[in-house]
Amino acid sequence: MRVAEPTAQRPLVDRVPPHAFFLISAVFHYLGPSFAVLLFANFAPAGVAWLRIASAGLVFALWRRPWRALAALRPRDRWIIAAMGAVLAAMNTIFYEAIARLPLATVGAIEFLGPIALAAWGVRTGRNLLALLLAVGGVWLLTDVRLAGEPLGYLFAFLNCGLFVLYIVLGHSMSAGGAGVSGVDRLALSMIVASIAALPFGWHEATPAFADPLLLAAAVGVGISSSVIPYVCDQLAMRRLPRASFALLLSLLPASAAAIGVLVLGQIPTPVEIAGIGLVILGVALHRSER
Repeated sequence: MRVAEPTAQRPLVDRVPPHAFFLISAVFHYLGPSFAVLLFANFAPAGVAWLRIASAGLVFALWRRPWRALAALRPRDRWIIAAMGAVLAAMNTIFYEAIARLPLATVGAIEFLGPIALAAWGVRTGRNLLALLLAVGGVWLLTDVRLAGEPLGYLFAFLNCGLFVLYIVLGHSMSAGGAGVSGVDRLALSMIVASIAALPFGWHEATPAFADPLLLAAAVGVGISSSVIPYVCDQLAMRRLPRASFALLLSLLPASAAAIGVLVLGQIPTPVEIAGIGLVILGVALHRSER
């Protein structure tokens, strides 16, 4: 019979509940765009996206030095890492192109269609079906989808939705680790690949930042808060949560956006928004992992 490892001997990241890592990710997911406001006033969306990706790639390179693990990876793992790098480059660039043309709530609602599909695919019990319906209802109230903006913006928003699904699927594949290479190191390699992949699309628009220390510091802040902290926390959560459970937890993102709006921007939620937050929290609390 296998004896359970004593709690005190387990790594700290394994003693922290995976939901805690997700909550950290959810908070920083929207702190990044608050930093990006400064950059949007000075650069095209592609330039903002590349500055975000490149600064995150630099942080990962200095922190993890992930290239040392390349020799231990199988060809299949390298292809997954390369695919994730391409997805991260496209997803971040297209996301900024979408929110430059559409309200953030609209883009967020469309982006959530993908996780809804993943969560629905993984539902096996009536309890989790009810949890999914509550979370979806809460997100609907929170996002207040409006048909406004440019048609091209909707194209970018739906492309971003598809890329977000690929991020979840590939992220779960990487989070399992193996061959002595952790999911975080694989993520670091992917972010370096993303920096190179996005270079042709954003470098020209981003060059003015290198002449302005304030803008460059804001870009680094966007990269750390939008790509380093949340993506690392996603890896730590994905490693211990089934894909459907992780997808359902993503419904907390609109609720975290409302909370940051109150704390940072002084935007008090309406009664309808409060009801939406309550439904999301109830749905997540009701959900049980299915393996």
